[in-house]
Amino acid sequence: MQSLRQLPPDTITAISTPPGRGGIGIVRLSGPESRAIAEPFLRLGSVLSAGRARFGEVLDSTTGEPLDEAVVTFFAGPHSATGEDVVEIAAHGSPVLLGQILRQCMAGGARLAQPGEFTQRAFLNGRIDLTQAEAIHDLIQASTLHQARVAAQQMGGGLSRVVAPIKSGLVALIAKLEAGIDFAEDDLETSPAEEIVREIEALCVPLASLERSFAYGRLVREGFRLAIVGRPNAGKSSLFNKLVERERAIVTPAAGTTRDLITERIALEGIPLELVDTAGLREAMDEAESLGIAKSHEAMAEADLVLVVVDAAQPAREETASLLHRLEGRAVLVVENKCDLLETASRAGSDEDAPAGIRTSARTGDGIPELRRAILRKVSGQAPAGEAAVVTNLRQQQAIGTALASLRQGRGAAEAQVPHEMVLIDLYETLRALDSLTGATSTEDILRLIFSTFCIGK
Repeated sequence: MQSLRQLPPDTITAISTPPGRGGIGIVRLSGPESRAIAEPFLRLGSVLSAGRARFGEVLDSTTGEPLDEAVVTFFAGPHSATGEDVVEIAAHGSPVLLGQILRQCMAGGARLAQPGEFTQRAFLNGRIDLTQAEAIHDLIQASTLHQARVAAQQMGGGLSRVVAPIKSGLVALIAKLEAGIDFAEDDLETSPAEEIVREIEALCVPLASLERSFAYGRLVREGFRLAIVGRPNAGKSSLFNKLVERERAIVTPAAGTTRDLITERIALEGIPLELVDTAGLREAMDEAESLGIAKSHEAMAEADLVLVVVDAAQPAREETASLLHRLEGRAVLVVENKCDLLETASRAGSDEDAPAGIRTSARTGDGIPELRRAILRKVSGQAPAGEAAVVTNLRQQQAIGTALASLRQGRGAAEAQVPHEMVLIDLYETLRALDSLTGATSTEDILRLIFSTFCIGK
């Protein structure tokens, strides 16, 4: 099998716009023969030159008759997106027309691109690193503006810029220790243990910050699941409708209206959130309600955050305290709904053991903005400030975790004043982990897995 590190000399082609009809459709070629393959079926006002768009006609290769008008752009390697010669033919977005252009490119000698192969070539040609390649995929998949902003920051090298000085400092430290070992006979002064420990600790700080950012980055990329639970008629479905901002769940004065799980996806401050409305928790009245309650417990088990809704106008119940006890250790928010029914500021029944929570009224909308903010704080914690880099996927988190663990192990070895050769073992392991993060060293299997998730034409 040909290694991904060895770029084939062939030229690839694909339709780079989404399937279906549209105003514009783009067929892309990348490789050494891109221009030679495209020019025979193009009639342009002037020759293709690097960085210039040319207006002209696309011809039928068989008859020589015009098929469409198009704007054709040529990008010369290595200063193109892929690092190779690239030609993009922007014609009208007819699937029939784009398919014909694609077939003519293949008839001229181009090969149909595999999923993600254009981005893969950009990576292998050194135009981007692996974190930027992953960010391109995240940007395409973004469903909220905030997701797109984070992905765009990563695509611009945000994570790489944080890692680069860490790697430089690590390489400098390795070089210093290696020099001390190599020239020991020449009485070259070696670094004292305290100095080595200080330098390692300085490298640990930004790495630890990156590792902590994964909790927020995962939420931005994948979103989270919130289950709304509580006794019947506590106003769970009404709160659910308020949060999704439409009448999604049926609401009636009768207790036990909701018998099945109702889900809806929304964006909360740009973070995807799946809301789950559940059946009221009580002794089941029939088989259908029993099945609904069982699903409620399943939803609680799978949720990243559980919203326990209580009726503020009713005395606290033992079942609520029992539920909160079972959820101990989980991310939980208590919501005192129906606060508009309270005659005084105190809870009806003045029960001191009642759980304190965020007061809301699904009927009037009071407390709903505060509830949204509390949900976001509870799940995401403290988001990185400003334009700080964010680790967004498990592969990146594992690479940074391995680097940090090795670095801390090296610090422990330096503190124990073991020979520098032993400290270097841990430092080199840190370096390998950082290289795997950016793709300086990556196994073929990892690269294939990453790029296979891309769409064809990207």
